[in-house]
Amino acid sequence: MDERKMLFSRIQICDFVLYELNLYLDTHPDCQNALASYRKHQAMRKEAVEQYTAKYGPIRALDYNGGDHWNWIDDPWPWENGEV
Repeated sequence: MDERKMLFSRIQICDFVLYELNLYLDTHPDCQNALASYRKHQAMRKEAVEQYTAKYGPIRALDYNGGDHWNWIDDPWPWENGEV
């Protein structure tokens, strides 16, 4: 698996874990283990998104880097060309 796919996969895994923990925390808001895991995966996702966007461009329009060019439309999007 190339680095681009690996980073995108890591982001997807973190998104899944964060969503599931979100649901759990909705009913167990004081569970310290779940909160710690949420923070851990939140940091992992942030790092993976920063690495991905620095090398391959934004994943979402919200990830626009603030430059002089609207880079959201550059390169194939992650779901195009069987990339991911």
